[in-house]
Amino acid sequence: MSPLILFFLSSLCITLLPTTSSSATVLSAYDVLGSYGFPVGLLPQGITGYEIDQSGKFTAYLKGSCNVHIAGRHLKYKSTITGNISNDKLTDLVGVSVKVLLFWIGIDKVTVTGNDLYFKVGIYNADYSTDTFSLSPTCG
Repeated sequence: MSPLILFFLSSLCITLLPTTSSSATVLSAYDVLGSYGFPVGLLPQGITGYEIDQSGKFTAYLKGSCNVHIAGRHLKYKSTITGNISNDKLTDLVGVSVKVLLFWIGIDKVTVTGNDLYFKVGIYNADYSTDTFSLSPTCG
């Protein structure tokens, strides 16, 4: 077979190969959060990446630690946030804490029921409307 025919056939094969990169959509961490029933505002702006496995175990990354003020509360996010996510439930959270009086206490669990978010913080519980977290806060 002549080199010209080989070149033509190999070029034809390459152009007929399916391209998955243009059709594959990579969801943002905020999109993934929403797909499990949570408002995007549970995560601050500036998430640089995330990993999640089929069981729901996840890790989200920020450039650095982040402090925000939401609904009269001071929240602190570490640069790495881990936990487990399933429909309407975040458990085993590590890397997110809230200031209670003089102490920073880790938020252990967040659940969604209807339009309400329930936070488990040590021995304390708090609830807020999902509307409170409709927008991602800016780190400050």
